[in-house]
Amino acid sequence: MKKTIGLALLLCMAICGIPRVSLAKEKQGTVTLQMKVNAPADAKNVRVWIPYPMSDRNQDITNVSVSGNYSSSGVYSEPVSKSAMLYAEWKEPTKERTMTYAFTVKRNEVVLGDMPKKELPLSKEEFKAYLDNSRLGATEPKIKAEAAKIIKGKRTIQAKARAIYDWVVDNMRRDPDAKGCGLCNIEKLLTEKAGKCADVHSVFTALCRAAGIPAREVWGINMPTAKEGDMTKMQNCWAEFYLPGRGWVPVSPATVHKIALTNKLTATEIKKIKERDYYFGSLDENKIQLGRAEHVVLNPPQSGAPLIYFMYPYAEADGKPLNEDLFGYNIGYKISFKEL
Repeated sequence: MKKTIGLALLLCMAICGIPRVSLAKEKQGTVTLQMKVNAPADAKNVRVWIPYPMSDRNQDITNVSVSGNYSSSGVYSEPVSKSAMLYAEWKEPTKERTMTYAFTVKRNEVVLGDMPKKELPLSKEEFKAYLDNSRLGATEPKIKAEAAKIIKGKRTIQAKARAIYDWVVDNMRRDPDAKGCGLCNIEKLLTEKAGKCADVHSVFTALCRAAGIPAREVWGINMPTAKEGDMTKMQNCWAEFYLPGRGWVPVSPATVHKIALTNKLTATEIKKIKERDYYFGSLDENKIQLGRAEHVVLNPPQSGAPLIYFMYPYAEADGKPLNEDLFGYNIGYKISFKEL
């Protein structure tokens, strides 16, 4: 009976012109962040912000629990991207400041299937925020010139985005020595062409925007492939471009770079691996989406400078950042995973 229903559904999709989408994989588990804030005991006001994933079409977040000896806490959103964050505050000097934040996640593989054969018109006004490269300053003309060379002869958004994706895969590489997920210095990246996921996808996003394609980065964290594991340093990101008639399409050239580095693949071998095509339009089920905020002013606002991105906990004591760097491993947190 199930086979008959499945065949009937496929026939209906074909008649109605609905793109066929492969059955997606899924992964489910509990994520637990334990924090003992590394702040001076005599600090009068200590504040912590933690990325707070939300449910959407690709992931379900349930069984959320937050506990600790904080004075107050709450969940807030970044005004522009609406990305959520967990905020906690300790308002009196104390020897220890502790917090435990846990949730269950069920994440689906993203498999978009066939792309539309005909693209609809694009409203540049509607997507102007995702076409804006003004933050690049003097680097913006360089990105525009590079994008023009890459997309030469391409007529559709899909073809242009694929050309940019292929250029990034072929011309950039993973730098295992880059800190965290990278610092997104576009000027430097255009010269050195090496970095980690935030670096690589910042270049992809900038090139797409320069080519007139709405694009954005998505911040996340990977679940371990094992049944249990440490996620503290498994932050990961990808990018999306907007395709009229389809919506936001995920890409992850940085994952291709990581596979190439792990397996010591040559440039010729990279062109032939199946992951090259897979990560243009698909994402594996191990990725948890945390948010999309760019150059982040947190909510409530931090005293320090805006963050390049928000994938890692951030903390301040009496108005001064506790993070030694963007990644804040020094502030005293551990993230663990257990598959269900």
